[in-house]
This record gives sequence, C-alpha cells and structure tokens, in this order.
Amino acid sequence: MTPPSSQQELYGYLEDRFACAQACTECARLCALGAGVFDQEGTAERERVRRTGIMCAEVCDATCRALTEENDQDETGLRVQLEWCRTICLQGAQAFDTRPGAEKSAAACRACAVACTEFLATLA
Repeated sequence: MTPPSSQQELYGYLEDRFACAQACTECARLCALGAGVFDQEGTAERERVRRTGIMCAEVCDATCRALTEENDQDETGLRVQLEWCRTICLQGAQAFDTRPGAEKSAAACRACAVACTEFLATLA
C-alpha cells in the first residue's frame, strides 16, 4: 500500500476503513440474528442458510477486528481478509435471499461486500 501523501488522503483512507468496519459490524449483527431464527432441526435448506449466516457473522466480526484493532497487519493479510469477507457476504446474501423475512440480512451482506470492495480499492 502506498502511504497517503496528504492529510486529506489520510482522512479519506481512515474514513473508508471505518466505513468498512461499520458495514462488517452491521452485517455480523444481522447475520447472527438471521441465523438465529432458524432452528437446528429444520430442513436441509434452512440448515444451510443458518450455517451460512453464522459463517458470515464470524467472518465479518473477524474483518471488523482486523480493520479496527490489528494495526500491525500487513497489506497482503488485510487484502486476503477483505476478499474473504466480500466472498462470504455475497454467499450470505444469496442464502438469505431464499428466506422470506431475511431481506435486512441479505441487504447488510451486500452492503458489507460493497464496503469491502471500496476499501480494497484504496489499497491499490
């Protein structure tokens, strides 16, 4: 990553990083809630959605921590984490799309994927 060369670029970078962390937090919260509405004794499809929601919540939580707490993480590690989060969020959105009442969770997953994509662009 090329360090921001001006104070304005630094502020932009930090704002994008914070926006991504916020999107990850919201996605983790809604995925955990969404996954919690499915009982473990449901159909195979419901179990798949529940497991996908749990995975998405865990990955988003880890990504948020990487963005907010792990200042010594190298750019490659951060890129991998963001790519992983984006991929899992898109899978989560697709899974929640199949369940009535899970629209907020699907939207949060998509918003998080977009935030990860946008923050990845700042690392160029």
